[in-house]
Amino acid sequence: MLNPSIGVLIQNSESRYKLVLDVAKKAREIAKEAQDNEQIIIEKPVTLAMDQMAHQVINKD
Repeated sequence: MLNPSIGVLIQNSESRYKLVLDVAKKAREIAKEAQDNEQIIIEKPVTLAMDQMAHQVINKD
């Protein structure tokens, strides 16, 4: 998914502020997991986190 819109992501969040916190937390988890497994990730962790969260919202419906 390319650049999920804020509208899709905000459906799963109480506010934009909460969404930013959730994306940041997920991005940190992704970066930590990649570091622990000595993996190189090409995309930025924030992009991966946003894609995963948008995928969850879309599949939830």
